[in-house]
Amino acid sequence: MAAANLNEASFRLLEGKVVIVTGASRGIGAASARAFAVQGAKVVLAARTEDLIRAISDEIRDAGGDALAVRVDVSDPTSVEALVKQTMEKYGRLDAAFNNAAGGPAPTPLADLSVEAFDESLAVNVRGTFLCMKYEIPAMLAAGGGSIVNMSSTAGLRGVPGLAGYVASKHAIIGLTRVAALDYAKRGIRVNAITPGPILTERIAALQESDRERISTFVPMGRLGQADEVAATAAWLLSAQSSFITGAVISVDGGRLASGA
Repeated sequence: MAAANLNEASFRLLEGKVVIVTGASRGIGAASARAFAVQGAKVVLAARTEDLIRAISDEIRDAGGDALAVRVDVSDPTSVEALVKQTMEKYGRLDAAFNNAAGGPAPTPLADLSVEAFDESLAVNVRGTFLCMKYEIPAMLAAGGGSIVNMSSTAGLRGVPGLAGYVASKHAIIGLTRVAALDYAKRGIRVNAITPGPILTERIAALQESDRERISTFVPMGRLGQADEVAATAAWLLSAQSSFITGAVISVDGGRLASGA
């Protein structure tokens, strides 16, 4: 969070916009909620861990921003519907959403992966993204349009050994994104996806330094990405600065996909 008061930002991409961020309790989601607030958005932080999103929403408000924390399980339609309803009750509109919530089991060879673990990946990543859009889009239509960014991964564009459920779900998110973009292109709603590469979130930060360095060797830019860099891309895609972009898949990966690594 920037030290300056949020109301002092000179150029704000999301000024006055109401934005939902799922998976907002940590990592890219938390960084995005903070970044969107700096960009002038009224931010609705959604995640299963209520104490964490409440702490971040308090931080945003203390800095002069506007934020609401709502506990949600994105795999549960009743929970997602309630998230959008609370957003509408609080702010009266919904302009944008970053559907970032994600999950997946530890790396496991496909035949050893349990059916339950595979289904869990689909429930959070695919069903969750579908449900979020299902309830977000009518609210955006009522507001006259909007913008959605769905969180995929470089694993949504390539295979990764041991990650059958995660890779399948991230590919599916790209498919959902493209269909939604076509369904609503003439109705004022843009839908795009981002595919981050290795990002220095809490999970990677917890690894040994040697492991982080090894991961960095696969990135042409020679370093791990920062959560703020993904957040900045999402903010741009949600803003009017990207007004002729829909159905796109934007990689934030330091050139990893381009290298074929």
